[in-house]
Amino acid sequence: MDDLLRLARTMMVRAYAPYSKFHVGAAVRDEEGGLHGGCNVENAAYPEGFCAEASAIAALVAAGKRRVTECVVIGPGPEVISPCGGCRQKLREFAADDVKVHLCGPDGLHRTVTVGELFPMSFGPHHLGRS
Repeated sequence: MDDLLRLARTMMVRAYAPYSKFHVGAAVRDEEGGLHGGCNVENAAYPEGFCAEASAIAALVAAGKRRVTECVVIGPGPEVISPCGGCRQKLREFAADDVKVHLCGPDGLHRTVTVGELFPMSFGPHHLGRS
């Protein structure tokens, strides 16, 4: 997880959050062990920005990958930061229920949960006959 946390920290520093001042970074590992990072990118036409998790997943897809096997999300404060509802659905599209999501702060790991714990009874690709 250390490699994912390092990348997520770098992404958090690169976030573009002039409105909320709430910088978030994320990193995902693909099915071959590759790492993909993302940060939140805000926009004056709020809420037309991107979340860090969505940006990391977009980087994964842009690299030609399709599976998330592990994820780190890092926020700026001492409280546990978890993915928003939209990002939970995005993670569900690319990750199995047992994939670990590490919720971190500047001081390191706060909690580890699975995609299934974050998003129980979720709608996913298998409902459409895809897996």
